[in-house]
Amino acid sequence: MKVLLLTQVLPFPPDSGPKVKTWNVLKYLAQRHAVTLVSFVRGNQQADVEKLRPYCHSIYTVPMMRGPLPDGLAMLQSFASRQPWMMVRDDRAAMRALIDRLCAETQFDVAHADQLNMAQYAARVTGARKILDAHNALWLLYKRLAETMRPGPRKWLLERDWRLLKEYEGRLCREFDGLLAVSEEDAVALREAAGRDLKITVIPIAVDTDELPVTARAPQANHVLHIGTMYWPPNIDGMQWFIQEAYPHIRAARPDVSLDVVGSRPPQELTAFNGNGHNINVTGYVAEVQPYLEQCGVFIVPLRAGGGMRVKILEALARGLPLVTTSLGCEGIAVKHGQHVLIADTPKEFAQATLNLLNNRALADELGRNGRALIESTYDYRAACRPLEDLYHAEPVPA
Repeated sequence: MKVLLLTQVLPFPPDSGPKVKTWNVLKYLAQRHAVTLVSFVRGNQQADVEKLRPYCHSIYTVPMMRGPLPDGLAMLQSFASRQPWMMVRDDRAAMRALIDRLCAETQFDVAHADQLNMAQYAARVTGARKILDAHNALWLLYKRLAETMRPGPRKWLLERDWRLLKEYEGRLCREFDGLLAVSEEDAVALREAAGRDLKITVIPIAVDTDELPVTARAPQANHVLHIGTMYWPPNIDGMQWFIQEAYPHIRAARPDVSLDVVGSRPPQELTAFNGNGHNINVTGYVAEVQPYLEQCGVFIVPLRAGGGMRVKILEALARGLPLVTTSLGCEGIAVKHGQHVLIADTPKEFAQATLNLLNNRALADELGRNGRALIESTYDYRAACRPLEDLYHAEPVPA
């Protein structure tokens, strides 16, 4: 089949959750279909495009320029049109023109919109089966984020946008031929937005276990490690919560412990913890994470907001790392407390769970082995992505 795959970010390098998901979907599709990849790019990503060429029939890109001025103009347009700000922000004339030109030249069998932002472009593709790969229920993610914020203009804007997103997301779910979600929880939220019991195919975010070998951790590994996109608000909120409310309990019991926060573009409120005498190291982007993995005594994912599946958890499990997370953090992932991970939702419980793994290497290693086995059996892309074939070939469902 001729598949038009529309992505909001170029899926290489796979260095963030959404990119990991799309990278593995692309690898799966490339083995079975002729994929035309159309993506926004930031700056000069020609080297990344070349890495993707072996997997694609053709690749087309459109520059995505952002900044305070265009984002502010998008906000004004959002107020005028009552459309979600994020969708207005990513509505670009150059992308519309490219999609129209490609569709005039080629009759695609499937238009696969990767994330809600790209659905507006897939909707322009005539004669193709339209698939919305939602990643997560975006309206619910923003609703949860708003609930963690103090009253003020930013909270008000998020409250406004999640309500608009719910209406927008629900309408597109009703209009598209096929829907994908990464968890049953997200499928429920998408049905709520749509206002009807739609058929939604759940395909969990998948990883490539060949690319994620088990980490040989140092015998005395005593670092608490978090790896994530550190400009993403739920990650910022979670790490602030952990550092301010859970980490002091850990340091009181184990003064030798260090905390490494690895990920691109951390805000000032996180980098301010560097050099405060509490062994906190907020690194920003690092090209090679292996040294941090080898010193990892416990990997943490202290999320209190967000939606979808956390790729960082899948990757940590694949690497055999002992992991502590919240109930929300592991939502949609088939882990069991005490078998694959430890789950804790209050600061003291989270600190105690972290200490349990730091102080009990045998337990930490056991969780790591069980986590790796779970990823190999359930979340490797070769198995997880198989339902795509049925979705691509399904007959249209009458409205």
